[in-house]
Amino acid sequence: MAREFQRGHKAKISDLTAGTDLYVGVQVAGPGLAFDISCFGLDANEQLSDDRYFVFYNQPKSPEESIQQLGAQAGDTESFRVTLDRVPAGIHKLSFTATIDGAGHMSQIGPGYIRIVAGGEEVVRYSFTGAEFSTERAVMLGDFYLKDVWRFAAVGQGFDGGLAALLKNFGGEVAEEEEQPAPQQQAAAPAQAGAAPGFAPPPQAAAPAPSFGTPVQAPQAPQAPYVPQPAPAPAPAPQYQQPAPPAPVHSAPTMVGPITTPPAPAPYGQPPHAPQPPGPPSYGQPPQPSYGQVPGYGGQVPPPAPAPAPYGQVPGQQPPPYGQQIPGQQPGYGQGAPQAAGAGLAAALQPYKEVPTGTRWTSQNQQLMRVDLSMGGQPVLARQGSMVLYQGKVDFSYKGAGFAGRIVGNATGQEMQLMRCSGRGQVFLAENGAHLHAIELQGDGICVSAESVLAFDESLQHEVRRIEGHGIPGGALFTMLFQGSGTVIVKTHGTPVVLPVTPTTFADSNAIVAWSAASQVIVSSQVRLRRNAYPGHSGETVNLQFRGAPGNFIVVQPYEV
Repeated sequence: MAREFQRGHKAKISDLTAGTDLYVGVQVAGPGLAFDISCFGLDANEQLSDDRYFVFYNQPKSPEESIQQLGAQAGDTESFRVTLDRVPAGIHKLSFTATIDGAGHMSQIGPGYIRIVAGGEEVVRYSFTGAEFSTERAVMLGDFYLKDVWRFAAVGQGFDGGLAALLKNFGGEVAEEEEQPAPQQQAAAPAQAGAAPGFAPPPQAAAPAPSFGTPVQAPQAPQAPYVPQPAPAPAPAPQYQQPAPPAPVHSAPTMVGPITTPPAPAPYGQPPHAPQPPGPPSYGQPPQPSYGQVPGYGGQVPPPAPAPAPYGQVPGQQPPPYGQQIPGQQPGYGQGAPQAAGAGLAAALQPYKEVPTGTRWTSQNQQLMRVDLSMGGQPVLARQGSMVLYQGKVDFSYKGAGFAGRIVGNATGQEMQLMRCSGRGQVFLAENGAHLHAIELQGDGICVSAESVLAFDESLQHEVRRIEGHGIPGGALFTMLFQGSGTVIVKTHGTPVVLPVTPTTFADSNAIVAWSAASQVIVSSQVRLRRNAYPGHSGETVNLQFRGAPGNFIVVQPYEV
């Protein structure tokens, strides 16, 4: 059975499979989007020191064929063959990436995955959705990395630039900057959906072919050995090569507003009378009367008073009417000011603009979550008082737990005061600056303390779960169990950490936020009258020990409730 990895999970390849001839499949898609899926062979410094180990559509294999791009098959958008025992010693990491070819963002993609198949059986799968990203145009999906032995890590890290920017990040250089359409995938002959990829094993003398590829769903006729096809000669594509002298990006400064700059205010003591007939226009100013021109250049103005007077006045004269010297009310002054100010304001607010996506739940930043009620057609249950803004026609109503629910909530401490959000519009949710995380459930379950729940889809089933434990005041601990298909928004104090469950995984009950529903929880009680009751005591009152099959996880925050 395949292990389900979450972002950040790592494991030794030897713990997943005994084989080293592996199939890597990637599935990623979005409406109107085209993707380039590549593999970067990096050195110990995580740099592309040898561009022959950049395996992509225009270079489908490494020199010794330890990394081969196979094309779309068996339900995967792109697939690779990786033979770890043939990877050269100078390559310490194989990074699999997906980039958008053209316009679009990673937040527009649907559910996708990267998986590893060994011996005809899927051993690891890391799933992701567009809700985990925003305006990124690339994502680093997963890595094979060498640390004493080969290991695999589920990365799921977004990257703002496209394929060229990602290549530069790894130390490579783009030979041609013009975007050209990527040629059609040419690594392997098309395979029928669901069929095992057909290709020959590495050359071995009288050795049986390894059972390699994705699980065969139905008996298929034997296929011809895989023979990588060379790139078509007449289709010139951008070639990626080692660093070359970069071309200058800009040959002239970018101008935000018009070239015209407002002249300085009138010198001290210059009367604010009507302007004299102008001379030739000064540099960068429109050919019209300008207020405050320098005497003797660009126009004729009365000479200044011998002795400076208070700003804007002339000895022997009354001050001008109120507001006469306000910039913008005089002809020819401040013509470009409103446009320049608008450009500066827009640039200052650009980082805080609303994140546009086509998904139901969208993270605007770490502390703000937006739900689009018009998508999915299901109402949302949110903690009362968590709405900070809404757009469109949205109805809010009190969601009571009923008499039995109030009795259970009061007795267990898992009572939630909820409101029901329905209609067609967008609702923005937040609470006390807490970090918010969208967890999508697809028929599975997760346990979350009611205190850590901000909102969830009404389609999810939720109930109170009891955790037995001897020596605990009250005899047990309680948590909320969410099951079904939908999204639950979990709040944390600070950035949490997700850890895989092992037989030696313990967590403080006041710091843990959530855990997978399939995990077995055992209470380790250390109740004392005060903290640090004796030397060596951890000072914590209740610890929880977690056990479970591989794939289970816990979420812990850097804070104790």
